[in-house]
Amino acid sequence: MRIGAHLDQSDVISQAREVGADVAQVFLGDPQSWKGPEFTFPGGADALRDAAREADLQLVVHAPYVINVASPNNRIRIPSRKLLQQIADGASAIGATGVVVHGGHVTAKEDPAKGFDNWRKAIDALETDVTVYIENTAGGDFSMARRLDRIEGLWAAVQQADGAENVGFCLDTCHAWAGGIDLTSAVADVRAITGRVDLVHLNNSRDTAGSGADRHAGLTAGTIDPDLLLGVVRDAGTSVVCETHADAPADVAWLRGALA
Repeated sequence: MRIGAHLDQSDVISQAREVGADVAQVFLGDPQSWKGPEFTFPGGADALRDAAREADLQLVVHAPYVINVASPNNRIRIPSRKLLQQIADGASAIGATGVVVHGGHVTAKEDPAKGFDNWRKAIDALETDVTVYIENTAGGDFSMARRLDRIEGLWAAVQQADGAENVGFCLDTCHAWAGGIDLTSAVADVRAITGRVDLVHLNNSRDTAGSGADRHAGLTAGTIDPDLLLGVVRDAGTSVVCETHADAPADVAWLRGALA
């Protein structure tokens, strides 16, 4: 099991050393932008790949938040597919093991099945050997991956796509808590649908269960009992990324100590 945090690409090796991380999640540019990958690490993509290998640091890329391949709107869906391909190419260039992508959503007027099928088409069109980790989301009645029934519909659709073997799952604990998923059985419930959990985003929450609010807190500072978070980590037995930013060094240390 690797434990780490979301870090700044430009200084990821030294930051990982300071945090005590052996896995690091990075953005390849502005997460709110439609621009393609930007390599801010000194020396570019090749240098980052080589430095991460030398440091035995697993890299994961988080795709921009603007991507919504489920959207029924052509002006969103088509650029989303294009950007996802670019980000996957960038992730491959730095030797990342996967790309985390939010499940996206449809509109109130659309059948969720349309969004599921748009995901199938997106995976059909994607050309990459990098695993796409679909991440559960915190809110939205028309989201593709907030609740277990939607995750089930989404997963069934992407399994019909060419390249389905390159689709994995990222379980975010704050999102699950906010979305009404029971953390005591979350890993088992997701695996019953997907057969896999490839990555855990380990975050506490500033809000109550079922709130739909995506506001992360330090692992011991939120409304989720830290023992529940430890249970998710133990059940998943896979790489863990803390997206708690300023709290990340303390959170990584706490998690390592609690699991020792």
